[in-house]
Amino acid sequence: MDPGNGFLAAKLTDDLVVEILSWLPFKSFCRFKCVCKAWLALSSDPQYCKKLLKITTGLLYQRRYHSAIKLASLPHNDKDFDEALSFLPQYEQLELMDSCNGLVLCKYKNNYTPQGICRFIVCNPATREWKILPDTPLSHYDPFYNMSILAFSTSWSANFYVFNFQRLSTLRLGFGPVKLQVFSFDLSSWFLDDASWLSETMVSQPHLFIDGALYVRTDLHEIMVLKSLEETSSGILPSLRTIELPHEDVGFIARFGQCCFGQSSGALHYALPEEDARTILVWGLDVDEPYEWSLKYRLSMSHAFGRDNLCQYDSHSWKCDYEVIALDLENDGLVLFDERADKLHLYNIRTGELNVIQPDNHRCRSLEDEYYHYVASYSKLPALTM
Repeated sequence: MDPGNGFLAAKLTDDLVVEILSWLPFKSFCRFKCVCKAWLALSSDPQYCKKLLKITTGLLYQRRYHSAIKLASLPHNDKDFDEALSFLPQYEQLELMDSCNGLVLCKYKNNYTPQGICRFIVCNPATREWKILPDTPLSHYDPFYNMSILAFSTSWSANFYVFNFQRLSTLRLGFGPVKLQVFSFDLSSWFLDDASWLSETMVSQPHLFIDGALYVRTDLHEIMVLKSLEETSSGILPSLRTIELPHEDVGFIARFGQCCFGQSSGALHYALPEEDARTILVWGLDVDEPYEWSLKYRLSMSHAFGRDNLCQYDSHSWKCDYEVIALDLENDGLVLFDERADKLHLYNIRTGELNVIQPDNHRCRSLEDEYYHYVASYSKLPALTM
């Protein structure tokens, strides 16, 4: 390759790059979007996003007590996309655990799986590739509390990481110490941290991985941020810091608790209903210290649902009529689950319209589905060195 060609490509203006990207086929656009951070930023820039293709998005979900994994939400234009993950090995039990920037994490087992270990498989539904991870170290912790998180972003690294949080549950002490098992791609193995810094914390949904940083919400009205994941190749645990959430009414958070994370231009965003549930606030977090929050949107749910009464008193507490499932700012969308109608809705941030995206013959409330925001990626899975 002529070295001068790279120099000329670097001198292309943003307008010319966008014009070129707009003519690419869908799969090629998804791949070239991962070439560099500058092209990734162009794909989400409001000035250019209308001209560029929209990346396939959806909600992966699994009905409890049923092994089928499905994709709900907006239709996509890729006929080869295997939304049922039928290309995976047919294990007796396959549990959807997480989805991150195009990759999907599942836990599997059969009648011969030993007690006290977890077995994971990472796959890419768009390319139908999958990798089986080594078994986790043997643990005597009660599986009552177990949260597994996948961390992956092509704009940051071709590698992926898995965090498996385990908490000891006892009848006398309630929730006890935490163990954190981290899968390091570079080492192709797990290493264990008896995470004393998590002894008083319960990690929970939501969580998000952006630019090498993993953001996880805790029960202490704050976000736990794990960075320097690449250090795990040397057996060093990621660095840790915490950031307080923007809403000051902690009682309200505990009472409603329906919130989610999203990203836009590489920055974390946080959405949650206000106390009367008539509006949803969307906050953005500065990408640099001191990491301050700023209010980006105030979305009228009264207008969207056509009513002002959007919360009910249920037994001992107030309950919001809807749940915020996913925040898709790249496509100007907010996915909501309507508790009253038992339906999934897509709210358009720009137009204020609310549209049903429920799959046929699908009911949410009775099946207690868990949903994971999915964004298609056509990057190749890296090979594990076993």
